[in-house]
Amino acid sequence: MTDHRPRTGRAARLRSPRSRTGSGTDAATVPEPDGGGHVLLPVEATVAPLRQVARRLAVAAVVLVATAFIVYADRGGYHDNAGHPLGLLDAFYYATVTLSTTGYGDIVPYSAGARLANILLVTPLRVLFLIILVGTTLEVLTERTRRQLRIRRWRSRMREHTVIVGYGSKGRHAARTLLGQGVPKDLIVTVDPQPKAVDAANSDGLTAVLGDATRSETLLRAELPRAARVVVATQRDDTAVLVTLSARQLNKRATIAAAVREEENVPLLRQSGATVVVTSSSSAGRLLGMSMMSPHVGAVLEDLLTHGEGLEVRERPVTRSESGRSPRACADLVVAVVRGNRLLGFNDPEAETLQLTDRVITITQTGG
Repeated sequence: MTDHRPRTGRAARLRSPRSRTGSGTDAATVPEPDGGGHVLLPVEATVAPLRQVARRLAVAAVVLVATAFIVYADRGGYHDNAGHPLGLLDAFYYATVTLSTTGYGDIVPYSAGARLANILLVTPLRVLFLIILVGTTLEVLTERTRRQLRIRRWRSRMREHTVIVGYGSKGRHAARTLLGQGVPKDLIVTVDPQPKAVDAANSDGLTAVLGDATRSETLLRAELPRAARVVVATQRDDTAVLVTLSARQLNKRATIAAAVREEENVPLLRQSGATVVVTSSSSAGRLLGMSMMSPHVGAVLEDLLTHGEGLEVRERPVTRSESGRSPRACADLVVAVVRGNRLLGFNDPEAETLQLTDRVITITQTGG
């Protein structure tokens, strides 16, 4: 069993390109009032609160005016205790105290027609007026409760999802690649300490957790223990190590892919529990070198790494028609065979005959 505990001596020598200017984690400048971050779900397509209130006030005003004109039209059937004829101002006054159920009793309907109008017209308008006022109040009071219920529903269905730690350039491209591979947006959760990155994730339709991913509380909010995949795309190598250690401690079975800048930090990431470690600086350097020696080779590799039209690298299960046959007989170009936990090259003698339980890594043509 791999020991995932941090090694003090090696960790002390961990190098990061920004280690001289930072304090050690990406979240150093972000306050965390609750200590564990905040879950921010993508914004639903709803009307702005101020616009909703304005609409309801407009409807309430229409109801008030309609009631006042109903009363004024039958003003002869109303009695004013002051002994004055009922005017338009009196009609609005009566409509106001009636719709608000205040009912001072100084103006009352005494004719049969006025009382019938109150039963058939004024009372329904009064109920509608109260519904508008009470509905607006309840909506304001229950907004936070509705948000909490939405988060609870989200947590209840989070299974086998992907957690992306860091929504910078690497994190965004990782999310786009996953979406291009058919992963639903509601099965991708991003974690970042920067509010701007969280807003960007929400704008892309992804659920985001604002907080320091080196803390277990933040990762728990992202439901990491139930995740199937974890992408560590932080800006600093030392942060990537701490996040990987925390993620592996919370989830023993998830596939963890981590990105680092310095190649000498790769062994430490693997000791911390990373399944795959990608060195961004050396990979970019090798691609530049090959592009200089052979621009065509660089173009092909760039095509393979870029999701969209052109060439795509995919992993898929072996079909029944391919079982028992050679990888060369497949319609796609097979470059490797995954058998159990082993990766077999295309020229490996053991991969000469495909098995139904195998998975193949292929290069396919996509787009038009």
